[in-house]
This record gives sequence, structure tokens and C-alpha cells, in this order.
Amino acid sequence: MYRSWCCGLHWNKVYYARWMSDSTPLECVLGLIRAVESGGGSESVRPYLADDFKLTEWPHVLSPTGAIRDFRETLSGAEQSRTVVRDQHFDIVRSTSEGGRVVLEMNWSATLLLDLPHWNAGETIRARSTAVFEVVDGKIRSQDSYDCYFTEPGQEAVPAGGSVQDGA
Repeated sequence: MYRSWCCGLHWNKVYYARWMSDSTPLECVLGLIRAVESGGGSESVRPYLADDFKLTEWPHVLSPTGAIRDFRETLSGAEQSRTVVRDQHFDIVRSTSEGGRVVLEMNWSATLLLDLPHWNAGETIRARSTAVFEVVDGKIRSQDSYDCYFTEPGQEAVPAGGSVQDGA
């Protein structure tokens, strides 16, 4: 059985495949986001990704040189993330969709399960993120992520329409 994260219903493989192929690119991407938020490992995120999926993570404070991961490496990372963070939450500030391309601007947060540079286990880690997804035939073929982590105490995500300088 597969689970549809959009509707919270249990589906069998035939209906799930039909739902994925009939969903819009935005619905597919939001399904992936909900699977990650629910603590999903590789089994939960796999149905949303194409076999030739590529994740490009652009440089940020936790990965100064960035990273490129293929399908297999992405699934492995989904499993590993369960030992690093819990209670992931994506507050989607804005979305844009044209054809098979979906762009999300998000405020992300999670609780750390271990110490990382700038944070200790048990603390909430936050980032402002923009992700660009390419969806083909109901599956996500690529994702480019641009993450800006808030490393100073008291830093918060910038609200929609606000600026870094005025905080509003």
C-alpha cells in the first residue's frame, strides 16, 4: 500500500500510479514536501522521484562547496536525515508553477538530534530556502536547493514582502 500525502488516504499501487500521473507538478512537489514533513525516509519520498532524479544543493553554511546527489544518494540521504533531525516543517511562503517547473520559497525548521556547527542537539534549526523542481510525467526529475541558514540567536525568517533590513 502507498499513502497519498495530499489527501491522507491509503491507496493501492494502481490507484496511486494513476493519481501521480494525473496530479499537477505542484501537487507532486507538495506531496514530496508532506512526505518529508511526516518523517518519511526513502520509502516515503521514492514515489515522487524519477529514476534519473538529480538533487543540486548550492553552497551554504553546512555544505560550503554544495553537493550533487543522484537518485540513490538522495534516497540514502532521506534515510540518514532521520538520525539528524525530527519534526521538519516547511512554511511555504510563495509558489510558482509553469509547465513542469515548480519554484517554492519556504521557511524550513527542524529539531536537531545531534550537534552540528552553530547548533546543539535539541535546538531548532531554521533556514530560508528556495527550491526549483522539474517534474516530468508525474515524477520529480530534478531539484535545485538554495538554503540560507539562520546561525545567530534571534534570527528569524523574513516574512513575505519584508526585507532583511527592516525585518518586516
